[in-house]
Amino acid sequence: MQNKGQIALDPRLSMIARLVGRCECCADIGCDHGRLGASLLQSGRCARMVFTDISEPSLAKARRLIRDLGLGDHATFAAGDGALALNEPADAVVIAGMGGATIAEIVRTGREKLGNARLILQPNVAAPQLRQALSECGYEICDERVVQDGRRNYVVIAARPGRSMYNEKQLVVGPVLLERMPEELTPYAKFRLRVAKKALDGARQSNDGAQIAPLEREIAIWEEVLTCLQR
Repeated sequence: MQNKGQIALDPRLSMIARLVGRCECCADIGCDHGRLGASLLQSGRCARMVFTDISEPSLAKARRLIRDLGLGDHATFAAGDGALALNEPADAVVIAGMGGATIAEIVRTGREKLGNARLILQPNVAAPQLRQALSECGYEICDERVVQDGRRNYVVIAARPGRSMYNEKQLVVGPVLLERMPEELTPYAKFRLRVAKKALDGARQSNDGAQIAPLEREIAIWEEVLTCLQR
């Protein structure tokens, strides 16, 4: 029996969809269940979706959902490694729910396939490394949002082709977040500060000199951000 119901997105995916905006064709790399793409099609934000996943069994979940929703005429599917699986140009490309280093590698290896697409990225960890990779790969960060989903806070990054260079503070916090200083940044900054302090304690106990100084700088950055946010 076909399910014609409207897809409901959680806060994390809703923010990603918001940053996708409206476009002719969007690709979701590592689409998993396909709910984001289904919602983008249902809402009319995107006329076409390209669903990719490294695993054909995972991709099958998205195929079933799109078929059951009657959206098959507006979707294509491709199994493959990262952006290399893209089988047509896209205006926007989503890579979400992975580590920052993994997303960075997908961008690096698939740079040619990505073309002029705007990227909407949601790293679970290692956001600073991802921002550095974007700069190295010829992207500039044009938007950043913090969204709370349950007990977790996520950063969503939008980037477009362009030249950029970021200092350490911009890499740690995010250039757009630093400029805007939204109130949503406060719980995320507190979380990052706790994580950095715990990591510093571990580095000191193991006498890991290579990690101590960078962690001390990161802690100072987050403390400064929180001071500004609390004024």
